[in-house]
Amino acid sequence: MLLVAKVESSMWSLTLSDNDAVNPAPGTLRYAVIQTQPLWIVFSSNMVIHLSEELIFNSYKTLDGRGADVHITGGGCITLQYISNVIIHNIHIHNCYQAGNTMIRSSPTHYGWRTLSDGDGISIFGAEDIWIDHCSLSHCKDGLIDAIMGSTRITISNNYFSHHNKVMLLGHSDSYEPDSGMQVTIAFNVFGKDLVQRMPRCRKGYIHVVNNDFTQWKMYAVGGSANPTINSQGNRYIAPSNSNAKEVTKRLDAAEKDWKDWNWRSEGDIMVNGAFFVASGEGLEAKYEKAYSVEPKSAAYIDQLTMNSGVFGSRSHNMGKWTAGPGGSIDFPNDEDDDYDYGSASAPPHLSSVLYCVLLALASLLCLYITPNIHLL
Repeated sequence: MLLVAKVESSMWSLTLSDNDAVNPAPGTLRYAVIQTQPLWIVFSSNMVIHLSEELIFNSYKTLDGRGADVHITGGGCITLQYISNVIIHNIHIHNCYQAGNTMIRSSPTHYGWRTLSDGDGISIFGAEDIWIDHCSLSHCKDGLIDAIMGSTRITISNNYFSHHNKVMLLGHSDSYEPDSGMQVTIAFNVFGKDLVQRMPRCRKGYIHVVNNDFTQWKMYAVGGSANPTINSQGNRYIAPSNSNAKEVTKRLDAAEKDWKDWNWRSEGDIMVNGAFFVASGEGLEAKYEKAYSVEPKSAAYIDQLTMNSGVFGSRSHNMGKWTAGPGGSIDFPNDEDDDYDYGSASAPPHLSSVLYCVLLALASLLCLYITPNIHLL
């Protein structure tokens, strides 16, 4: 039975840190994501959720930001560790930094010591059946999305990535064999302004890169280091002006005699401004069966396919000072406070968000209503 957990707030946005990661209060996001039962978590109003520590999920959770403008930022950010069946949808995730060396609760019956986190936007660690969709990610300490330690059956779709160095890592290390079975689909995303590398970097496994728009990179777009299978179909790769960075691909820590047999192909991709993809391997269709998840559309339609990438209603991705409504600007760590400008922070929630939550409740057999609490997390 699916329950609906409604994260409540009487304020437009909350920037309060969570003071107790061991005993989160009902009505907070941390309280909702650690529950054992399946939950569809929605938000009653716009809010900025400033984490003090990692937000550790339990299995069978859908985090659904539709109908509100929801930002997750701060210490640790989102951790999906040894769990399954999680959807994260329509959330801004940015300005995440390292946190830890403290106790954090991961379920109603367990909390434990957590060492220092990497500072990823979303850390997928030994997890499976994960879907990250229509999120906007930027400005994190390490990766925007990292999937390691045998994680698999992951879909990363319709997202907008910007302002970051190491965007996405798939695989723990070149010698970690459980990652050899990793399957990841990267589809309909926009890799936008001020990105450097790892879109993604794949160590092992089977990766389908399909119908994405790579608008910029400074070093390379798609990389690998331990014989991953990479199936690139129907993407648009726009090379930077730097004549030394035109190549889409990069083999790391491997000589040509080693990587020439790796199965990497480009099929139906559009290369712009001198971009080029160095293919390798046999090119046989059978070699890419595990790296094929969705039928690619023509790259000629890439603008239409990716026009709604990122959080709904935020497609412009203009740069501007973060604001918190009447309270003034938000002080993010490391002075990284120059992320997107998503419009007026003082605007009240639209009526559609209220109707949306009502419809969700009516559609469920049971609605778990978590009472209002202004101390988010």
